[in-house]
Amino acid sequence: MGEVFAGRYELADPIGRGGVGAVWRAWDHRRRRYVAAKVLQQRDAHSLLRFVREQALRIDHPHVLAPASWAADDDKVLFTMDLVAGGSLVHLVGDYGPLPPAYVCTLLDQLLSGLAAVHGEGVVHRDIKPANLLLEATGTGRPRLRLSDFGIAMRLGEPRLTETNLVVGTPGYLAPEQLLGADPDFPADLFAAGLVALYLLEGAKPDAKALVQYFAEHGTPGPPKGVPEPLWQVVAGLLQPDPATRFRTATGARKALASATELLPEPDLDDELIEIFDQLGPLPPGFGPDGPLTRASGVAVEPATDTGTDTGATDSPATGTGSLSDTGSFRLPPPQDTPDTPVTPVTPAAQPYAPAPGPYTVSPHTPPPAAPPPPLPPQVRSDSPTPQPSPHAYPHPYGHPAPVPEPYVVDPSVTASYTTRDPAPPAPATTSAPVPGHGRRGRRARRSRPRPGPSARVAIPMLLLALACYAVGFWALARV
Repeated sequence: MGEVFAGRYELADPIGRGGVGAVWRAWDHRRRRYVAAKVLQQRDAHSLLRFVREQALRIDHPHVLAPASWAADDDKVLFTMDLVAGGSLVHLVGDYGPLPPAYVCTLLDQLLSGLAAVHGEGVVHRDIKPANLLLEATGTGRPRLRLSDFGIAMRLGEPRLTETNLVVGTPGYLAPEQLLGADPDFPADLFAAGLVALYLLEGAKPDAKALVQYFAEHGTPGPPKGVPEPLWQVVAGLLQPDPATRFRTATGARKALASATELLPEPDLDDELIEIFDQLGPLPPGFGPDGPLTRASGVAVEPATDTGTDTGATDSPATGTGSLSDTGSFRLPPPQDTPDTPVTPVTPAAQPYAPAPGPYTVSPHTPPPAAPPPPLPPQVRSDSPTPQPSPHAYPHPYGHPAPVPEPYVVDPSVTASYTTRDPAPPAPATTSAPVPGHGRRGRRARRSRPRPGPSARVAIPMLLLALACYAVGFWALARV
């Protein structure tokens, strides 16, 4: 078992060291997979500020390895990223030496694609070198490059964390303008990308100082041995000492590289097959492909696939399908019987294919309607018997159900506290009664009803005031 960090990340073994911290292979107990975790001690405020800048970078691109999440625990901080197992370009050149031009074109195109995404966010990487260009363990398939380590990257216009006369970067991969103290800019990254391409083609680190001096004294040199002329023209365009004559954007360099790739000769069938191996090595004792073999004591985060309580987009499981709780939903408790509502079970008569009594099932005492009733307001159930017209069929102001005669009994379990019961039908008349609204009493009752609107005491003065306003208005118009 390794050290548990922030109750979530269990450190397994160190796999490298970056500019501002050590890189570990760690098991993420929430996402249920191994990740790369860069750990930094909170001692150097200068390094911590660079760390904060790096973890704040969020670029989603297939050829950019940007931080995915971060955490802090006691005197340490870390951020995590995808675990890339194929090593770096240093490992690849160390295994095979100079690479075929077509293979270099593929890697250079992926590097320029990642740089285009980084520059599109207004970020200058400032540390393009083979050790920061990682590879997926794709075997003999198409390689997949990932641009990593944004420890000294900065956005255009941000304040610099170093003195003006102090150069930050890796010696041998610095652009001439960087050595002169110029502000970081995108063409400096493209110059370093050209040096990386030359490194892949020759199998050794180029002498940037001698190369810049030759460019300045003799112009663009001829292509090195074994490098096709179309590809060399693109690489030379990246290596121009003057930023004004260099490629200005990674997208422009990619377009020129695509045109040059079409002019390259077909690869020879006798060429050595390049295979990218897993460079991380076996897991340490106590760890397996599915995580730690025993549960550590400091783990405070349950797997998202087990609890279903994880709602974060970046913390969702890496594989599988999430439950409904993954979207922030929650389950309601089952309905409970209210103590103040008596429940009288109604047993329906046995009939073939009769549905089981449910929350919207009407008692069998109710005769089935001849046709489906029209839609009703929310206060009246759509499956209740159609009420007979009655002058007293109004809901009770406090929502209590009215008494229902026996012939129209409805299962009380289907009536909620905010639903009006069906009104009682009118009792049959035994004697003739005068119809309201007819005869002398009806006319007298209509006369005694209050009329809508204001009284005469208020309406007459208002009318006089309105006439006076009209008169003043006509008088004013006549004066004009």
